Amino acid sequence: MHPLTETNTGLRWGIIGCGNVTEKKSGPAFNKVPDSSLLAVMRRNGDKAKDYAMRHSVPKWYDDASALINDPDINAIYVATPPDSHEDYALAAIQAGKPVYVEKPMAVTTASCLRMQDAAHEHNGKLTIAHYRRGLPMFRKIRSLLAEKLIGDIRTVRISMLQQHRTDIVANTEINWRVDPSIAGAGYFYDLAPHQLDLVVHFFGNPVEAFGIGVNQAGFYKAEDAVSGIMHLPNQVLFTGQWAYTTAPGTEEDLFEIIGSKGRIRFPVFGHTVSVLTDKQENILSFEPPAHIQQPMIGDVVQYFLGKGPNPCSAADALVSMRVMECFAYGKKLSDLLR
Repeated sequence: MHPLTETNTGLRWGIIGCGNVTEKKSGPAFNKVPDSSLLAVMRRNGDKAKDYAMRHSVPKWYDDASALINDPDINAIYVATPPDSHEDYALAAIQAGKPVYVEKPMAVTTASCLRMQDAAHEHNGKLTIAHYRRGLPMFRKIRSLLAEKLIGDIRTVRISMLQQHRTDIVANTEINWRVDPSIAGAGYFYDLAPHQLDLVVHFFGNPVEAFGIGVNQAGFYKAEDAVSGIMHLPNQVLFTGQWAYTTAPGTEEDLFEIIGSKGRIRFPVFGHTVSVLTDKQENILSFEPPAHIQQPMIGDVVQYFLGKGPNPCSAADALVSMRVMECFAYGKKLSDLLR
């Protein structure tokens, strides 16, 4: 083990899975936040790992995850592989005594998430899930407006995500693993909805109950391509959501709408403006996203791993939206998934 000590306070990160998501969204940020540096990257294709390391001036590269995890110079791990391998890599890092930051969704099933959470508790390890939109100024502002009750008591919450079969809203990969159920679960819903549903939980609290249904309408792949769900949230707030990933050109929508007793807040989760309606007056708030969108979250993760701040998104936090996704996509009841 290589615990962080008073004379060794900086985090020296190793990334497992240096694919597209790490090129700009996350990877460079590890060198830009205080007390943090990116020391090594790993990819099963050694040539691609080496190429990434050279392009990003990363000192070390590996084609073996175990070698990276057990490198004595590395004291923090970021797992950025497809979801089906999150559990194995996270468990290995935790057992090696190293804190681990895991991409969303946390895993493909709630059972896998629970094993990861249990391992962190058993080994007294630190585990954070990359629901990084929590850390962005736009969503922090929305949360503060809700806390101030600018739009009064919340009545309803609605999400609508409509996209064409081929959409630019997800990163391009050589193989579209996002629609392979064995690798990523319920298709684009499991890739994009974690951002949206985590914000629901972050804003309003853990749901009382949830129901839903997922289907495959177009047959382009095996995963579900359309999902609908409802939730009973705390304080008698009602939620409805629809996700469809094979809609016609011109029908695209990315909407998160909150209706209160005194107004409305509306915004795209994958956009940068917020519409606030109160007293029949609409105000538009615009936000400039950071160059590396995960940087605010990574800054908070570094502080947590160093014992200087709270966990910005715990396994328990991520499990809530994971359970909701299972309810919506596979027709389960939330109460049946709780233990």
